[in-house]
Amino acid sequence: MKDKNVSLSDEIRAVIFGSLLGDGSLKIHKNYKNARFSFRHSANQKEYFFWKVSKLKEISSTKSVFVQKSDGFSTQKKLRYQSQALESLTDLYHAVHRKNKLKISRKWLNQMTELSLAIWWLDDGSIIANGRKGVFCTDGFDEKSVKLLTRYLNKVWGINVHPAAISRSRENGYKKEEYWRLWIRSTEELKKFLRLILPHIKVPETLPKVILMYNDSKLQQRWISEVVSKTGFSQEDVEKYLLAKKNKWKRFQKMI
Repeated sequence: MKDKNVSLSDEIRAVIFGSLLGDGSLKIHKNYKNARFSFRHSANQKEYFFWKVSKLKEISSTKSVFVQKSDGFSTQKKLRYQSQALESLTDLYHAVHRKNKLKISRKWLNQMTELSLAIWWLDDGSIIANGRKGVFCTDGFDEKSVKLLTRYLNKVWGINVHPAAISRSRENGYKKEEYWRLWIRSTEELKKFLRLILPHIKVPETLPKVILMYNDSKLQQRWISEVVSKTGFSQEDVEKYLLAKKNKWKRFQKMI
């Protein structure tokens, strides 16, 4: 297929911006003059994968979705999306890259929407610490970039996050490297963030990413009601995923 230009809708741009902070990438492949947008997820995330694909119809082709074999890090097959090579994506590529590397800047972060935040969270965010704090796994970004993201979330969205480094072993545990992550250290700040993205949570399998866990039944019911109200899912759906999440947490606690 020849390269051609397709105008990028606001929704497509929102999906791409959020994905670039998570599992997505823009690349200009060898022998192509224009960029493609791509991302992949494990087969067990297929509902979420195809929900994202459904928002990218204008830049997709009949060959945009394909299956990759499992790699050395997982036994799961991978679902991969790759767009057409388009001039409009090339323009976007040059806006977010410097010397062929993704460059975090306020100029393009300021174009992100609540949908962008939702995709970033669903790709690389997690609820931790007994189910009431959060973290963005920004392992691929350096300290300067993570601190810029910190200021962005605070100034633009009013979310108080804290950048902090962790050490992780690589190369079969023989080498430790430092990675920077964004931490949401209070339940109230996490709730503020989740309220921004809840209207964009439309895939049942992603509900665990937005369900807080409480010991107090009244507080738990309040959050269930809020999730139901903002997502449109039934209370039965939310409670089902809450129960599964609590059971998983109990099993994890027994292991440590």
